[in-house]
Amino acid sequence: MRLAPLLLLAALAPVVAPAATTAGATKRAAAARALPAPPVLPADARRVLALAKRPGPRATVVNVWATWCGPCRAEFPALLEAARRHPGVRLVLVSADFDDQMPAVRRFLADHGVRDTTYIKSEADQAFIDGLNPAWSGALPATFVYDARGNRVAFWEGEADAHRFETAIEHALPPASR
Repeated sequence: MRLAPLLLLAALAPVVAPAATTAGATKRAAAARALPAPPVLPADARRVLALAKRPGPRATVVNVWATWCGPCRAEFPALLEAARRHPGVRLVLVSADFDDQMPAVRRFLADHGVRDTTYIKSEADQAFIDGLNPAWSGALPATFVYDARGNRVAFWEGEADAHRFETAIEHALPPASR
């Protein structure tokens, strides 16, 4: 059975995880807040797929997340670290938050040191879900990994750890790049 669209997922998401309490994480978050948040542009599924399939990077990781989604917030540092370890990989972050949550989106991105352009879902939930992958139930977070030719080589719903991100990225990279 297909799950309800993204709008109903807010009720299913765990409570937002508290901020990291380690001294190092606190310092990094404070330094990140001192820098401006990245641009956040509207994107429908067609635009996200065009970004994923655009020539240039050795692989592309698309991650659909929301500030109200506990698992999204929990996996975000591992996702960013995996992308940083692979400079030739394009990371496309797409927020599923509502327009009125833009201040929280910008704050979250700034707190995590995201500087590249980020996107916010700009079409109806079901159209966005089906446009990216009809097999996607709409659960968040959702991650799509594409190789250099724009072929989707991995997809999963739910929280991932660093190992899962690393494995998917390695699988997407051309053999000579691994």
